[in-house]
Amino acid sequence: MSNTILSLQNVSIFQENTSILANISLNVNHGEFIYLIGKTGSGKSSLMKTLYADLNLTEGEGTIVDFDLRTLKESQIPFLRRKIGIVFQDFKLLPDRTIYKNLLFVLKATGWTNQNEMDNRIEDVLDRVGMLDHANKMPHQISGGEQQRVAIARALLNDPELILADEPTGNLDPQTSVEVMEVLQKINANGRTIIMATHDYALLMKYPAKTLKCEGGQIFEVVQKTI
Repeated sequence: MSNTILSLQNVSIFQENTSILANISLNVNHGEFIYLIGKTGSGKSSLMKTLYADLNLTEGEGTIVDFDLRTLKESQIPFLRRKIGIVFQDFKLLPDRTIYKNLLFVLKATGWTNQNEMDNRIEDVLDRVGMLDHANKMPHQISGGEQQRVAIARALLNDPELILADEPTGNLDPQTSVEVMEVLQKINANGRTIIMATHDYALLMKYPAKTLKCEGGQIFEVVQKTI
């Protein structure tokens, strides 16, 4: 397996025939932590959706975790998403079941069948994000920051090579954002690649990393100013 986890060459991204991003070329290597910044409507979410195959890639060449985005079949999408963990701004936890059963639902949906293995996996990922003691609570019984930790645990269930975090701190206060960011930093330190779309420039200053900006239909690397 190559060191490249994501490669885009001359990619253009469209939403309903409208060009959002044009002629994008980008390589991401295993173990990198990359910020994706830009104003609302600049194309961050469209890029993310293309990476997890919610938008079809119709122009250019793209591979992600060894899947070819240009030739990807509908039947392959579940297998792609097992190798990618996705963290959303609004958590997307199922409100009618406990934290444990939220994670169990994902494991069963992605092909796990052995109950002991599922229990062990859920315990492991909840422990890694500091949420093991809350396994039997309902989502409404825990805070927003705790819900996002659970969402990160859910993203880790299938031991993904790459985590796409789309505004993961967007609904959180500054202190809670830092706590969630610390969790993501630990995951990255353990070798997982993370691409994080964000508006939170305070986090960029506190945890500097390679930064890509969407602007004017293009993506380019920006050098962060240090204080």
